[in-house]
Amino acid sequence: MLKKSKIMMVALLCLVAMAALAGCGGQDAKQGAGGSAQQLSGNITVVGSTAMQPLAEQAATQFMAKNPNVKIVVQGGGSGTGLTQVSQGAAEIGTSDIFAEEKDGIDATQLTDHQICVVGIAAVVNPAITIDNLTKQQLVDIFTGKTTNWKSVGGPDQKIVLVNRPKASGTRAIFKKYALGGAEEAAGIEEDSSGTVRKIIKETPGAIGYLALSYLDGSVRAVNLDGVAPTKENITAGKYLVFGYEHCYTKGKPSGAVAAFLEYMMSDDVQKTIVPQLGYIPETEMKIVRDASGNIKNK
Repeated sequence: MLKKSKIMMVALLCLVAMAALAGCGGQDAKQGAGGSAQQLSGNITVVGSTAMQPLAEQAATQFMAKNPNVKIVVQGGGSGTGLTQVSQGAAEIGTSDIFAEEKDGIDATQLTDHQICVVGIAAVVNPAITIDNLTKQQLVDIFTGKTTNWKSVGGPDQKIVLVNRPKASGTRAIFKKYALGGAEEAAGIEEDSSGTVRKIIKETPGAIGYLALSYLDGSVRAVNLDGVAPTKENITAGKYLVFGYEHCYTKGKPSGAVAAFLEYMMSDDVQKTIVPQLGYIPETEMKIVRDASGNIKNK
């Protein structure tokens, strides 16, 4: 009887040991599955705003370094292109300087808006043009073709050369709406990329155009508007109103790697480092809010 009890005890101990091992194996498997689930993977195409492109590219580079199984391709083309591409499902993220509601032909109800930061837009001239300030009316007269020589506004005797963005450009839409009061621009040089616009203005005598503050590198001269400089301090205080929100639109609610990347765009890694370093403004620093209709209110 004693021998039988010992056998039963040994068997019981074996069962306990096997259960413990099984439990450990199950826990490892669970952790392994959790690890695989947490390891992001996939391809993300980001298309649209060239004003936002430097930010999107740098954030994507850092995100991919942390998530090697995710590939992010960032392209320009303009805000209109970004909104169209994401609406059609051709891109996972459409970047835009304007609200989707402002773009004709876009069903904004199908898109989810992720506001990343704020960007200012400045009128910029060739560095040889010794003009530091223009009134809003002078700016309108220049861009509508009424004023054709810099001498008319206190500058040198030099023909004015207009450099514009295409109609799909969000930068153009912001500048036209808030700097030109909606006035229709005259024909001029038209370029799709903000970087190319900057190069043309730098190299073309008498040239004037407009750029996001993130593209100002000292190679062109930014012009004050009605005596107000296009600076971060004046934008956040609501004194300089030629600015827009940088949007990342998705079709519906994002998930997986796309959701993780957009979350990363709002993290301190981006908002407290890349955003200010590249000349953008975190929304948290804005003292005013502007909606899609252009209505402004204090925060």
